[in-house]
Amino acid sequence: MVTRVLHVSDLHFGAGDDEAIERGAPVLIERFAPELVIASGDLSHRGREDQLVRASRFLHGLDRPVLAIPGNHDIPYTFPARFTRSFQEFERQWETTEPTYSSPTLHVIGLNSVRPWRHQSGGVRTAQLERAEERLRDAAPGAFQIVVLHHHMIGAPWRSRKKPVARRNHVLASLVAAGADLVVAGHIHQAAVSERREFEISHGAERGVVVSIAPGLGQPRPKRQGEARGVHIYEVEESCLRIQTYVWRDTDWGLTAERQFPRGREPLERETV
Repeated sequence: MVTRVLHVSDLHFGAGDDEAIERGAPVLIERFAPELVIASGDLSHRGREDQLVRASRFLHGLDRPVLAIPGNHDIPYTFPARFTRSFQEFERQWETTEPTYSSPTLHVIGLNSVRPWRHQSGGVRTAQLERAEERLRDAAPGAFQIVVLHHHMIGAPWRSRKKPVARRNHVLASLVAAGADLVVAGHIHQAAVSERREFEISHGAERGVVVSIAPGLGQPRPKRQGEARGVHIYEVEESCLRIQTYVWRDTDWGLTAERQFPRGREPLERETV
């Protein structure tokens, strides 16, 4: 049995060309029938009420459960509202900035990595990590566990001046120890996927954990090079996780990459020496 999740990020509703988003995403819903849609922040372009309303209407219109968290563009840009009512409009649409979705097959938690006094960079507090551990512990036996935040853990090989989440190593280690199977984010408008044993020394006993950064779905800066436009599809099976990257090509979706990772402690294959 395959469980599918659609991961969209950085929609930037209100920046222009929203029609392409509204036209393109339902095609993937019809084809893959995902159990859940993850929206990892920057749903709006300037955190305005009308932009957040449109983004919410679009995502809820996909006729699938949606887990949405805020990005740095989803809070007011003006003073003092940026600090006095940072998440008021977002919570009006989504009730909370740290939602949970739980089913027999999936257990997904959102973490709010946005800090109003920082424009681009974000962080996750110790208290949030402790609470994340408690929330992950509530998963159904065998459920695939996903943690969602906006700010990226790893960077793409292309140039980006955006910094990853503060205390990246500590945050990632805490989430892995708490039981996360997949940690997803957005923010950089560039796709990046890696399994922990690709950037940590393996001793043979560690559990597989994948870090995935989705490309942006919106295109707020159409003339800027180095910003992709696409989504990730996660296919969860008993023994493996498959990640497909689809990019929007003005009139259709193109599958540009597909990677497969092991679940649990065993690799996909072994070579004895």
